[in-house]
Parts: sequence; structure tokens; C-alpha cells
Amino acid sequence: MPASPANDPSLRSWIDIRPTDDFPIQNLPFGIIDVPDWGPRLAVAIGGYALDLYACAQLGYFDSVADDVPELGAALPKVFRRRSLNAFLKLGPTAWRAVRERVSELLRHDNPALRDNELAVRTCLLRQRDVTMLRPVKPANYTDFYSSREHATNVGLLFRPDNPLLPNWSRLPVAYHGRTSSIVVSGTDIRRPHGQYLPSGQTEPVFGPTQQLDFELETAFVVGQGTALGETVPVGQAESHIFGVLLFNDWSARDVQRWEAQPLGPFLGKNFASSVSPWVVTLDALEPFRVAGPAQEPTPLPYLQTSGEHHFDIQLEVLLLPAGATAAPFVISHTSTSHLYWSMAQQLAHHAAGGCPLEVGDLCASGTISGPTPGSLGCLLELTHGGTQPLALPNDLQLSYLRDGDTIILRGYAEHSGIRIGLGEVRGTVLPAAE
Repeated sequence: MPASPANDPSLRSWIDIRPTDDFPIQNLPFGIIDVPDWGPRLAVAIGGYALDLYACAQLGYFDSVADDVPELGAALPKVFRRRSLNAFLKLGPTAWRAVRERVSELLRHDNPALRDNELAVRTCLLRQRDVTMLRPVKPANYTDFYSSREHATNVGLLFRPDNPLLPNWSRLPVAYHGRTSSIVVSGTDIRRPHGQYLPSGQTEPVFGPTQQLDFELETAFVVGQGTALGETVPVGQAESHIFGVLLFNDWSARDVQRWEAQPLGPFLGKNFASSVSPWVVTLDALEPFRVAGPAQEPTPLPYLQTSGEHHFDIQLEVLLLPAGATAAPFVISHTSTSHLYWSMAQQLAHHAAGGCPLEVGDLCASGTISGPTPGSLGCLLELTHGGTQPLALPNDLQLSYLRDGDTIILRGYAEHSGIRIGLGEVRGTVLPAAE
């Protein structure tokens, strides 16, 4: 794919952006903002601001793009006044790239078109702290993969020490289908769920609030182009169906999950909540951060074989703010998406290999992302060895699983050559179980 001019590392914006900001002019992720008295609309993040695309379109800033991209021109400005990105995504990759590149032009330090129009700046450029972020897409479907070899092995060692990695794991991207109705945007509190589980040392299950609430450090990709029933996607074309990436916390009730995952898969242990970050970073913006993935042995079957660099090096971290704490949150894990065994392209190609139709806005999560060191594990199940070795935290705190009032924050960014492309953050606070 030719390099996008919007990725030029020399670009500067007329908006002040610190080197540590997640959203420089080379990023420009898409999201949905809700503005008092205005309603929801599409926006692009730049520094600490959100650029209102609907307001920009009303003021004519996309007229030149509309002339070159007829499908976008026919949809303006209403396509930018929606509660999700779905309608915009349906316009296709040409429209996505044209909008991102036009926004890049408008925000460049030497372009006066928007910069010098004081009324337009006040109308179009809003501080993120003054808007409400909504869930960025409306997924019809959600699939959670299991693509970290380190995570799969660590979990296997806890429950199947003689056979930790099942024989199919290195042959195909394992996954299960989840529940879209409980996918919520960052900042939404998470109610401790009820479920049936088998207490340690007992022979009869009980029903009640989970005693082993956990987070899962994941990313997810957004399907930007769908497929028809029965249609497949060659792995070499899979990335053209992906719009972008966001952070994903697949909250898990480990005791409920363990009891019900016999012999099928997770149900109540997983379907109560998953949290997503509000900004979707485009695959185009991540292009400079491609890396080769881990060596795959045995060689995948031909429909999953790829060449070149289809993994991305995105640094990820988990922060914990304990219940009642007044200090800043502290990091309890740090890892990278480069550790993932199966790439997004392989995940999508396998997903569609049986003819399952993909729909615009669908979310496909990576599964828990863990690395090879003790400090790079992506969930408490691994960090505490199934709760048997609690984490020793500041102020003499011992943590096996999440307590009511605990807040988990996931953050992510890709960085090199002085350019930082951030995914922002996704956070959630645990509320007590319902009465």
C-alpha cells in the first residue's frame, strides 16, 4: 500500500501537541462525540481536541473531497451526523482515506483555511473534556479470538499441566462468538455479575456474585467492509476489510467461566460486559509500525499463509487504581501486540473461511495479550497463578482478583522515530453486584 501523505513524520499541526500525546497529526483516529444541544456526530481526535466532522462538512471543508469521491459527496453532510461510524464505514476505504487526508490538510501548521477562521475553529474544534464519547461502532457481531500463545500456554498450565496447548491451537485462530449488547464505551461502570460456580473444595455449585472478577488486556479490529453469505476472504486481501483498531477489555468472571466451560465455551462468565476505547485508530495510521510476527510452527495451511509484515508493534499496559485510593494508578502489566501468534489478517481470513458473512462495524478481539515475562501477563488469572499467588501492591495491598471499587485502565501506543500513535485508554470501575 502506498504511504499516506497523512503519515508523514515531518507534519506539524497548528494545534499544540505534546510529544507524549496519543493523538498527533499523524494519527487522526475516528470516534463519536455527543455534544449538548447538538447531538451525536463523527469526530477526529487531534491532541486534546475533537474535530467535529459534521460541522466541518456544513461549512464546506469537505466539498473538494466530495468532488473526487462521489460516494462520499452523495452522503454529506448527514453521514457525519450519526450515533456510530457504521454508515461512514460503508462508504469504503477510498472515502475513509480521503476524509483522513483532508483532515490532515486542514490541521497542518501552514494551512490557514480552518486555522485563520475564528468562527469555524470555535464551531468545529471542541475540547475532548467538554464532549461525551459514545461507543464508536454499532457491532452486529463480536468474535473473541485466543491468539496469544503465551496466554494460551499459561492458562493451559493452570488447568491441564500435562497438555497445556491443545493440538488445534497452532493450526488455526481459535475463537468464540460473544455478545454485542454488553459492549460498552470506556468510562462505563461494570456491575459485578452473578453466575453459577463451584467453590473450591465443594462438590455442589452455588449461584451468586462472582468471586473471581478479572480483566483481559486485548485489542480489537473493526470490520470496515462486509461480505456476503458464503463468500470467503483470501488472507492476502483480509486487511482491506479492516478499518482500524481499538483497545478492548473483555471482563471475565473466572469461577463462572471455569464451571460453565464444560464442555462448550464461556457464557455468563463473559457476556456481562466488554469495554472499548472511544477512538478507532485506522490501519493506515498504524502502517509505519508493522513488524514480522512470531515464527509459526507448524506452517499454517495454505489459506492462512502470509508473507511480509502483518503484525503491529503496539505497546500495551494495564493500570490499577485500587478502591478508595487517592494516588495515581500504577502499572501492573506491560506487553505488546507483536507477541500475538495469529495476525489480524489470519483471524479475519479464518473467520470468513466457512462462508460466515462479516458485517460492517463487527468487532474481532485478539484475546488476552501476554508476553514471555512475568510483568507482561494480560490478566489476573495469569498474574496471580489462578488467584493462588496474590499480587503484592503498594500500601501492603494483596490482590488476587478485582474488588468492588477497583478501576482498571488499559492504554496503548505505537512509537518510533519521535512519532507516537496512541490508542487512548479504556477504563472501567467495578460496582457491587445487584441485590
